[in-house]
Amino acid sequence: MNVHRNGWAIIVSFGFAYLLTIIPLPQAAELWRPDWIVLTLIYWCLVLPQRVGVFSGWLAGLGKDILLASLMGLYALSLAIVAYITISSYKRLRVFPRIQQMMIILFMILAAQLPGIWFRGMLGQAPEDISFAYSAFTSMLLWPLVYSILHFYHQRCRVT
Repeated sequence: MNVHRNGWAIIVSFGFAYLLTIIPLPQAAELWRPDWIVLTLIYWCLVLPQRVGVFSGWLAGLGKDILLASLMGLYALSLAIVAYITISSYKRLRVFPRIQQMMIILFMILAAQLPGIWFRGMLGQAPEDISFAYSAFTSMLLWPLVYSILHFYHQRCRVT
């Protein structure tokens, strides 16, 4: 029987990701803001899939919906999809080299953006260029750093 310990550390890491999401950036840098919440969700789904799953992704997305005052459930759906994709292939993803993980992260974050793009397209506000992909590209580049920081934090707090 698995004994889960220090779940508060997971919640704190998501709190820090929310904080990084709302920190003001210059207008030019706003398009390049990494998706900290998705990166945090992917990390925890990779290392503790028995604790952080689709429901956790849905809750994290609901928190992002509230934080960014977006359509309720839009990010919840997106993050639940990302959690499902991560958990369904976590055994393979963990053994991939970081560079290969980075490419998969890029596609997962782009997939997480699809419901929002689809919804805005239904409202007649479809993106005119690929600027929506800038944050996915930045997130991809920061994945090794985020993974290293969260891995150190995970071991330090002895989360199981």
